[in-house]
Amino acid sequence: MNKAYLVAILLFLGIGSNAFGQRPPLDPEKLQAARIAFITTRIDLKPEQAEKFWPIFNQYHENREKTMRQLSDLGKDMESVSEEEAKSRIQKRFQYQAQLLENEKAFVSDISKVLSSKQILMLNNIARDFNRQLYQRGRGGN
Repeated sequence: MNKAYLVAILLFLGIGSNAFGQRPPLDPEKLQAARIAFITTRIDLKPEQAEKFWPIFNQYHENREKTMRQLSDLGKDMESVSEEEAKSRIQKRFQYQAQLLENEKAFVSDISKVLSSKQILMLNNIARDFNRQLYQRGRGGN
C-alpha cells in the first residue's frame, strides 16, 4: 500500500464520520482499518516491514487489551469487598502491571527485528494520538 492510498482511506473515514450529526457506534472493522492506516502512515511502514509488523503488533495488542481488562475488573464492586479481598486485588494489580511491562519488553525485542528504534519510539505515542483523534471526532472536534 502506498502512502497516498492510506491517507485517502483516513480522509474518507474522517469525512464519512463527520457527515452525520448522530454517529452510530464505530464498526470494529472500520476502526481496525483506520488504526492500520494511521500507524502505517505515521511510522512510515514499508510493505516488507508491514508484512512482518502486523502479526507481531496484533498479538501484542490483543494480549495488552486482555490484561488491561483484567486490571479494570479489579476495580469493580469495590464497595462490597472485604479487607482481605482488597489486599488480594492490590497484589493482582501489581502482577498485571508487571505482566504488561514484560509483554512490552518482549514486543520491543521482537519488533526491533522489523522496525528501527526511531519507529519503535514513535509507536509509543501513536496509539495515544489515534485514541485522541477518535475522541475528538466523537465530540465533533477537528
